[in-house]
Amino acid sequence: MAVEVRTVREDELAAFFESMSTAFLERPDVEKVADEVRGLWDLSRTWAALDDGRICGTFRSWETELTVPGKARLPAAAVSGVTVLPTHRRRGVLRQMVAAEHAAIRERGEAIGLLYASEYPIYGRFGYGPGMREASWTVDARSAGDVVASRGKVEIAPRNEQTRDAIRAVYEERRMRHPGEIRRRDYHWDYETGLRESAWGPTWKGFLALHRNAAGEVDGYARYRSEEKWEHHQPRAIVNLDELHGVSDEAYADLWRFLIETDWVGTIKAERRTYAEPLPWLLANARAAELTAVGEGMWVRLFDVPRALEARAYERACSIVLELVDDEAPGGGIRVQLDADTAGATCRVTDRSPDLTIHISALGAAYLGDSPLSHAVLARGADEHRTGALRDADALFRTLNVAWSSTFF
Repeated sequence: MAVEVRTVREDELAAFFESMSTAFLERPDVEKVADEVRGLWDLSRTWAALDDGRICGTFRSWETELTVPGKARLPAAAVSGVTVLPTHRRRGVLRQMVAAEHAAIRERGEAIGLLYASEYPIYGRFGYGPGMREASWTVDARSAGDVVASRGKVEIAPRNEQTRDAIRAVYEERRMRHPGEIRRRDYHWDYETGLRESAWGPTWKGFLALHRNAAGEVDGYARYRSEEKWEHHQPRAIVNLDELHGVSDEAYADLWRFLIETDWVGTIKAERRTYAEPLPWLLANARAAELTAVGEGMWVRLFDVPRALEARAYERACSIVLELVDDEAPGGGIRVQLDADTAGATCRVTDRSPDLTIHISALGAAYLGDSPLSHAVLARGADEHRTGALRDADALFRTLNVAWSSTFF
């Protein structure tokens, strides 16, 4: 029988999670997980693939907003929970689910699709490109030396609704300024502060530190957990930093100072940060902050190309006609003319001869300014119809500020 792809019904949620968790090699209580997400998930964005009535694939998205270079914000779909049972590999199940959701994204008018890829080779063929890099840092607190002088106040805050609202306000202010950040779901904050229990994994039980500026306003926060460790009868605790944000350089520096100078702490581990972290420059011994891993972060797919290219800012001037190969577009692609300078940009569909032909996934990778277009085209190639067009486009899309998303989904 042919595999059917449709949105999932509420009474199918337990079966949905049974299929998803099997593909993810996990064993949660699927009935409890189903009860937990009822009322939280938008089931009109939750897809199931069914083979003879049994769910064999899962795919969902949620509504968000992406900050692009120049601080404009575009509606986006955050794709998550993508699985196919191991019994149904190589049967086109994923392609059917992608087609259903991508058609829905276009119908909803969302300009961009976003995801994190568990397996790198999968999503390029659906038009997604790795749009940013993320990094892990390890800080040796014992050898960091002096940290820049404190300019504000850091306090330990209780895990309650008031603290939740305070850190949410900080994040909202910051994400509107920083390319790559996205709007989080409302209930995300309850999970991240331990106010809501998770049926899928352990409830967060860490610590919350707030930074206040000279006016007493909360302008930064850190969420962290600790692991007890002793060496030679000496405390060498490990701090796992889940998140640290400040809307000012002072808040950022003071929060790192607070963590590094906390008694008993030997090591701070921070995953899913930016590789462009300024942290080493705050320390007397910059080598104490070690960049321990760098890999791709959030992937980007453009659905409304003219809207997306017109919305972002550019740091140099260029006029270029781009031909984008896209299997999902009518005729197998789209051709646009982009006229951009530091004052703004216009982009429209055109029938003019192209200067450069590239795959849509390469444009998604370069869109936020972190991945060089000249690198992104290497996987599928590029056709220059005008000498220097790739060089010009590569320079046009690059940005001074490094894009980074601190929200994993």
